[in-house]
Amino acid sequence: MISHRTLKARALARVDVKAEYERLKPEFAFLDQVLSARKAAGLTQADIARRIGTTQSAIARLESGSGKHLPSLSTLHKYANAVGCRVEIKLVKGRDLTMRRNGRA
Repeated sequence: MISHRTLKARALARVDVKAEYERLKPEFAFLDQVLSARKAAGLTQADIARRIGTTQSAIARLESGSGKHLPSLSTLHKYANAVGCRVEIKLVKGRDLTMRRNGRA
């Protein structure tokens, strides 16, 4: 049986997979924070759902990061409040802006 680590290394050896992985890194990091906050608060998806007035399945979709169901800022604030956190949103200058400014695509 092949380990997760080995499969990941094989996949990331492909240029196309590595590029997509890098593109999605911020989303994965955010989802890790969401799941960690809920676990640290000692709450289940059903607990969060009751606290913010939605269903457990809606919380599962939010936590899955499937991309099909992007939560609203209002929902993110409610979720954060339910787990004893707050949402911070920042705009951070990135590499793409520098590249465009210098005439590169």
